[in-house]
Amino acid sequence: MSGGLLTEAGTLLGAALVLGRLAVRVGMPPVVGELCAGILLGPSVLGHIVPSLSSWLPDAAAPQGPLNPLGLLGVVLLVGMTGIEIDIKALRRRRVATLAVGTTGLLVPLGLGVAAGFMLPSSLVAPGSRQPVFAAFLGVALCVSAIPVIAKILADMRLLHRTMGQLILGAGMVDDAIGWLLLSVVSAMATSRPQAGHVLMSVGAMAAVVILALAVARPLVRRALDLAGRSQEAAPTIAVATVILLLGAAATQALGLEPMLGAFIGGVLIGSGSNVDLRRLAPLRAVVMAVFAPLFFATAGLHIDLAALAHPVVASAALVVLTVAVVGKFAGAFLGALLARLGVWEALAMGAGMNARGVIQIVVATAGLRLGVLTPATYTIIVLVAVVTSVMAPPVLRVAMRRIEQTEEEELRRRDLAAFSEPSLEGRPEPRQ
Repeated sequence: MSGGLLTEAGTLLGAALVLGRLAVRVGMPPVVGELCAGILLGPSVLGHIVPSLSSWLPDAAAPQGPLNPLGLLGVVLLVGMTGIEIDIKALRRRRVATLAVGTTGLLVPLGLGVAAGFMLPSSLVAPGSRQPVFAAFLGVALCVSAIPVIAKILADMRLLHRTMGQLILGAGMVDDAIGWLLLSVVSAMATSRPQAGHVLMSVGAMAAVVILALAVARPLVRRALDLAGRSQEAAPTIAVATVILLLGAAATQALGLEPMLGAFIGGVLIGSGSNVDLRRLAPLRAVVMAVFAPLFFATAGLHIDLAALAHPVVASAALVVLTVAVVGKFAGAFLGALLARLGVWEALAMGAGMNARGVIQIVVATAGLRLGVLTPATYTIIVLVAVVTSVMAPPVLRVAMRRIEQTEEEELRRRDLAAFSEPSLEGRPEPRQ
């Protein structure tokens, strides 16, 4: 590990810590400040104040930069921690709501995004690309949610034990699973004509992952954690859980799918398919939430350059895209919740949670820039939408959740997960069965 990487990681993490605490002081979750840390240290602010430092951290966070592996590790572990806290039994009971919100929350913003892509000026389309490809790419960029950001927001707000928090994560996984398949299609459109075989292979790979996780991985995970649990120390359990999350992410990445999908499935297998004592994993969760997650979100904020918005055409387009993104996601999730017979405040909570796009949208935007579909200006617009929607989610979610009464089941789930949030092994309830 080079001294440069140590300096870059330390600087970024320090800024994320300070701004995360400031966000808490003003009633916002730390993730808001952590995203803003990257914006302040990137080209938008520091790059204008001290030009000689304008590319230092952004270059370090680029796909080939030294900070990128740390960011990938952070998001994999964060999504894995979220999977551990998922109550599969509760989601099965509410599967209609999960599927309804996930599907409509994707289709409505997808349609509106494609329509907006055809209406935006051609100057925002990268040279050599075509308006239909640009429109399709914009639609996909606006329809995705961001499980890592949603998970961090729910964790910061202590809402993961609430049924609505579980439903938001479940619907987000449905949303993103389809979204990544659509991204593979529009990526093929950008380079050549998409082939039906490519799409079918992606669908088949996703189905194979689920089947193998249930039939093969689940008993192996249970056995490995049982063996690790025989030790009097927590270290073997932490190591085994980390290996499961990393190998799960590697497996889905090898199949051409998003690595976060594998990490999430690995977390679900750990949390619901075994008798693991969650108190032993509390130290791992603490390090992920205090170190890797803030570093990951701050790194994501480094990629935005607000100077591009000084151009009137770009600023107008940004306003249109942001409006379409927010209205589309809220309307889609709200409609799906109502179709599933949820209440109005529950539907509003679903819309607020699903609206957080975060780094997933940044990943999509980066792919569009790399494939020659987006210009630097449209890239900035999409990243701006990702940041703004992530900042919007907490206050709206807080208002809605205050009007949703907590149930006895949620209180039991909160107590069940309490040990996972604290590293102490003393005086805690028995592990989840």
